[in-house]
Amino acid sequence: MPSIAANLAQIEQGLRKETRLVAVTKTKPTTLLMEAYEAGARVFGENKVQEMVSKHEELPKDIEWHMIGHLQTNKVKYMAPFVGLVHSVDSFRLLKEIDKEAKKNDRVIDCLLQIYIAREETKFGLSEDEALEIISSPDLAALGHVRIVGLMGMASNTDDQSIVRNEFRGLKATFESFKAHENQQVIMRELSMGMSGDYLIAQEEGGTLVRVGSAIFGSR
Repeated sequence: MPSIAANLAQIEQGLRKETRLVAVTKTKPTTLLMEAYEAGARVFGENKVQEMVSKHEELPKDIEWHMIGHLQTNKVKYMAPFVGLVHSVDSFRLLKEIDKEAKKNDRVIDCLLQIYIAREETKFGLSEDEALEIISSPDLAALGHVRIVGLMGMASNTDDQSIVRNEFRGLKATFESFKAHENQQVIMRELSMGMSGDYLIAQEEGGTLVRVGSAIFGSR
């Protein structure tokens, strides 16, 4: 089995300079995270808040922590002091909660709106119209401690690469169209799409963040 360092090097070598790697560390012990850290990984993505909080306490403080899983409003307060980017904002209510907790910590937290692009009902996310409603809402201006910096999407779980590519291409088109609505709080600079099985397609279609776990850590 190739080492974590070798896997990271291979993935990084295949990425455009415009695309950053988020190492998905969910369920992995901190010993493996330290291997990835020592190999140069600095952006870690977690699905569960409690797991992210405990790992943040144990690991070096120059790690940038991203919340990539479905986020419940009652868990926001635990990660608000340190989270670097929330990929999975799927309601205005959640955005308001992030703003409230960010304010308590005297921070501005960057967020991505999660867009539903898959052909599966198991995935979370906003429709394009719902997301547009959020970024053009006059109520957004009252949330001074959050910033919407882009979009996130999860493609269908299928071996048909044409379906995946079309879903990513559609998300990129939405991302570009939302640039017309930019202001101080809405800056479309990050497009989070692609995981271990489809990150190369995602970067070809304009992804700026790819979320890769198993291709780094394997079955460790």
